Amino acid sequence: MTSVITFLIVLGVLVFIHEFGHYIVARYCGVQVQTFSLGFGPKLVSRKWGPTEYCISIVPLGGYVRLLGDDPKEEVAQDMQDKAFLSQPFKKKAAIVIAGPLFNLLLALVIFIGVFLSGVPSLTSDVGEVQADSAAFQGGLKGGDKIVGIEGETISLWEEIREALQKHGGQALHVAVDRAGRRVNLTITPTKKEIKDVFGDEQSLWVIGILPKGTHVVQRYDPFTATIMGVKRTVEMIEVNLIGIVKLILGKISSDNIGGPILIAQMAGKQASEGMLSVLLFIALLSINLGIINLLPIPVLDGGHLFLFIIEAIIGHPISVKTKELAQQVGLFFIISLMVFAFYNDIMRFFVNQA
Repeated sequence: MTSVITFLIVLGVLVFIHEFGHYIVARYCGVQVQTFSLGFGPKLVSRKWGPTEYCISIVPLGGYVRLLGDDPKEEVAQDMQDKAFLSQPFKKKAAIVIAGPLFNLLLALVIFIGVFLSGVPSLTSDVGEVQADSAAFQGGLKGGDKIVGIEGETISLWEEIREALQKHGGQALHVAVDRAGRRVNLTITPTKKEIKDVFGDEQSLWVIGILPKGTHVVQRYDPFTATIMGVKRTVEMIEVNLIGIVKLILGKISSDNIGGPILIAQMAGKQASEGMLSVLLFIALLSINLGIINLLPIPVLDGGHLFLFIIEAIIGHPISVKTKELAQQVGLFFIISLMVFAFYNDIMRFFVNQA
C-alpha cells in the first residue's frame, strides 16, 4: 500500500509540473486552454473556471492540456483565431511545447538546490580500513586516521578525498592526517585502477586503497553554493540520461532495463521506506528522465511536435493533415509498443523475484 500511495504522489507531482508548464506558458502566450487534466479517460472530478475545465481523470498514468485549435481539423471561429494554438507564430508554439519538459528539468533543479540547502548526509574523511599492500598502507596510513589535508587543501569529507585523488593523478601526494589528536604528514602515491561505470564501460580511477568507517555528517551549503551544486548535479543527471538513451538505442544496454509503472511503484515504495530525502531525490531523477524522453523527436511526444513545427518553419507552410496523422500514428504505435514492453519487463521481474 505504501508503494502504491507513494507511486501516485510521485507520478501526480511529475504530471502536474509537466502539464502546468504547458498550461502557464500557453496562457502567457495568449492561447486559450480548454482542458487541464491530471490523468486520462473518464473524468472523476471536473470544475470549470472561465474558459478552462480543470479535472482529475480515472487513469493516473499521465495527463494532458488541451488548447483551443490544437487539432488541425478543429473549426475555430474567426474572432478566436488569435487565441488558437496552431494560429500562433513558430516561437510561441515552440515555447508552449518545450515548456512541459523544461518545467520537469526545473523541478529537478529546485529539488537539488533545496536538498543542498537543507543538508546532505555525507561521509567524513575518517579512514575505516587500509587495504594490505595498497598505496595508503605503503605510505603509512592507518585505520582510525582522519585525513585533514591533501596537497595543502583542507579535507573533511570522503568525497573531497576522491576528488583530490583524481585531480592530482598519479603524483606523490602530501597527505595530512589527524591520528588520535596528533598531526602526521605522509607521502602517498595513488595507483590506477580500472573500474566499470553504471553503463558497463571501463574507466580509470586513481585510488590509494582505503575504505570509510561509515561516519556521516549533515553538510549544509549557503544559497549561492547550493545553487551552483544544484545546477551541476542537474547537468550531470541529464548527461547520464542522454548517454543511457543513446546506449539503449545502440544496443549497448540491455532492453531488459526498461521498466514501467510496476517497477516505478516498487522503487517509490523503497524510497519511501528510506525517508523523505530519498523520495525527493527519486522525484528529481524521474523528472529529468521524463523531461528528456518528452523532448525526443517522436510524434505524439513534445519533441515530435517541436520537430514538425521546425520543419514547417523551414519549408514555409504547414505540413498536410494527412502527413501529420500518419506521423502521429507511427509515434503512437511506438509509444504503445514501448509501454507494452515495459509492462512485460515489470511482470517478468515480479515472477522472477517471487521465484
